[in-house]
Amino acid sequence: MNFCSLYSGSSGNSFFVDGRYGKILVDAGLSGSKITKALQSIEQNPQELSGIVVSHDHIDHTRGVGVLSRKYDIPIYINEKTYERAQKQLGKIKEENLRIFQSHETIQIEDLFVEPFQTFHDAAESVGFCLHTDAYKKVSIVTDTGRVSEEIFDQVKCSDLIVMESNHDESMLLAGSYPYYLKKRILSDLGHLSNETAAEAIIELAEQGLKNVVLAHLSQENNFPQLAYETTKIKLMQAGIEKEVHLEVAPREHRGILYQL
Repeated sequence: MNFCSLYSGSSGNSFFVDGRYGKILVDAGLSGSKITKALQSIEQNPQELSGIVVSHDHIDHTRGVGVLSRKYDIPIYINEKTYERAQKQLGKIKEENLRIFQSHETIQIEDLFVEPFQTFHDAAESVGFCLHTDAYKKVSIVTDTGRVSEEIFDQVKCSDLIVMESNHDESMLLAGSYPYYLKKRILSDLGHLSNETAAEAIIELAEQGLKNVVLAHLSQENNFPQLAYETTKIKLMQAGIEKEVHLEVAPREHRGILYQL
């Protein structure tokens, strides 16, 4: 099972996951051409994608979904409320390529099993995903959530790799230029995870054996990659487990590490 963050940040997100046979994108929040180039940089052909799985309706997760589906004849896996909200921006999708899923049901795409779970965000029906194969390798993606509930912890435990949102530094956000209503939205339980909250969640999971962490969805205005990295790294050091966890910050403008799990 392989994983690579193609792009991640408040301006656009897309992650590549493959098993032995199935190859999918989780979200496609940049242009089709950018995502195609990122796939080619890891020697992947977009024509071989088995599906695009959509987490929610915001444009930084859906911008390239429709064009990629049309150009390469790729099925789109999306829940009903998200599709209703995103239908206009997705554009015309072939009927056979529209795969509506229920957010409590496992999706099988070739040899990949995709398990959606509820996240807490101001979107129509936002979800995160656990992805695994019969080989018992597991990748979990937790972005665009204002909190990490016990249900999320239960879903993502025993992951080999977790993508965890580390959106903002709270002090930077509060001191920054965003209007009050937007600061309030980001800090709410339907907003985004701060560096500190992400680090606390990662510590709990790392103490249960998590080995690979990709910090993702960083705000360009209210965060720095090094600050997000150091916030979690210091927590890992304080817990005495910093050597047991590989930590990466997903780049905004290019792909990250290609993990072979």
